[in-house]
Amino acid sequence: MAGDVLGQSCVLVVDDEPIGREILAENLLVEGYAVVEAESGEAAWKLIDATPERFDAILLDRMMPDMDGIEILRRVKQRADMRHVPVIMQTGMTADADVLEGLQAGAYYYLTKPFSADTLLAIVAAATRDYRGHRELEEEVKRQGRILACLAEARFVYRSTDEARALSALLANVAPDPARVVLGLSELMLNAVEHGNLAIGYQEKSVLLESDRLHEEIECRLSDPQFAGRQAEVEIRRGDGELCFVIRDQGAGFDWSGYLEMSPERAFDTHGRGIAMSRMISFDRLEYRGRGNEVEAAIRLG
Repeated sequence: MAGDVLGQSCVLVVDDEPIGREILAENLLVEGYAVVEAESGEAAWKLIDATPERFDAILLDRMMPDMDGIEILRRVKQRADMRHVPVIMQTGMTADADVLEGLQAGAYYYLTKPFSADTLLAIVAAATRDYRGHRELEEEVKRQGRILACLAEARFVYRSTDEARALSALLANVAPDPARVVLGLSELMLNAVEHGNLAIGYQEKSVLLESDRLHEEIECRLSDPQFAGRQAEVEIRRGDGELCFVIRDQGAGFDWSGYLEMSPERAFDTHGRGIAMSRMISFDRLEYRGRGNEVEAAIRLG
């Protein structure tokens, strides 16, 4: 992964206010991050352009005099080698229209000024955790190779989040661009386990992430008789100019309509971006069916 020291996440802090930049850097350094500082948008872009592989997250001030945060964000997201690097926008502009502009440009994490050190560290931890997971999936895709490129139709069942991650890395190789597909496929398959079969709700997941108990709770529910017999499945079909993945779970379903787009209301949370990111980045078409325990995601072929 990126970072200045093996296993250490590197955060680029971009802020034209020296005192604010120093406080941000100090909090991150104490928490164990490697930190690179940029005092302007132009300086930040030179660093990004010269060493794009160096950064695991970019903490970006929206309002700067020479090149504002939105312009830097757009440049970052135009680079194929940085499309998954998380950009955390720090801003005092909290109107829905302003937040939505950033979300649509690719800032999926937000900090509202003024914010506490705990809030800063929680959002940075979420962003770097998500990015580390994406990088690991991409590496697993490369290891799996293109052995499934000729597959026309198949069905797989799985129970756990570990199985979901491993299977998504394998099945992404069915697609022409596995690195693009694996992020969204993994998110949808994990949702089928966590939120579907194991019935972990949105607010409950927020609390579990904050207390670092999500993995423990998942393992507990996987062995609970109420949930232990449940399986998720992923079906693959190739035809009519599309490659389709259909993912089903045995849960009660959920109201999926509010999760297809990046929402200003959830921009400041530590999770809740997976479905919208899958739709925006990984697939050309994404549709939920029925009560929400079946989703079809497709990419165009040719």
